Amino acid sequence: MTSPDTPSEPKYRKVLLKLSGEALQGEKGYGISAEVLETISDEIAEVNKLNIELAIVIGGGNIFRGIAGASKGIDRSTGDYMGMLATVINALALQDSLEKKGIHTRVQTALNIEQVAEPYIRRRAVRHLEKGRVVIFAAGTGNPFFTTDTAATLRALEIGADLILKATKVDGVYDKDPLEHKDAVKFKELSYMEVLKKELKIMDATAISLCMQGNIPIIVFNLFENGNIKNVIMGKEIGTIVRSDKDV
Repeated sequence: MTSPDTPSEPKYRKVLLKLSGEALQGEKGYGISAEVLETISDEIAEVNKLNIELAIVIGGGNIFRGIAGASKGIDRSTGDYMGMLATVINALALQDSLEKKGIHTRVQTALNIEQVAEPYIRRRAVRHLEKGRVVIFAAGTGNPFFTTDTAATLRALEIGADLILKATKVDGVYDKDPLEHKDAVKFKELSYMEVLKKELKIMDATAISLCMQGNIPIIVFNLFENGNIKNVIMGKEIGTIVRSDKDV
């Protein structure tokens, strides 16, 4: 039975979920954990039942990071392209896991790898979403020196998303790392300008500026709390919301 405080309809109808590559590695510290992949897929499967439009942008930090490669002598542009390919590996793994649960998906990449995924075409992505397919965007923006956070924001703007969900390991945004500092203070709401001025590491400054320009709210939440993705979409107050000054 549904409790009185549980919304009966989703608050958001078109959502972009930003997953980090690190979210897939579990306790292994690298690669893809089959258990974590299964858990995330189960959460997405529950959201899929809401008949909303869901897109996903996934990072590749569990396999390779361009910045880390550059620190070891790899050319930064080359390293970033390697990182983009890592996101494609993660996207294909997530697609496979979701389709085993009967969820129709499409992977679209900003790099042309037509043997394994569709090239990113905005109109085609929008059409897939309208048909109820989960669209997974990979390979970032297709350009070096841009993060997958920026890619997520660009894709959200292009598809007309109502919300960006930023999945993390903690239950919101804090003034300092709550995993290292017991006195860390959690923010319930923030404006885009507050995030930039306080230099809070939610997303990079380019991504935050694009969200501010497009007035797309961001909700930062704990990915590993059972049911959180669905609960946020239904409108429950979970995590930290970042939005325009007039709304805070």
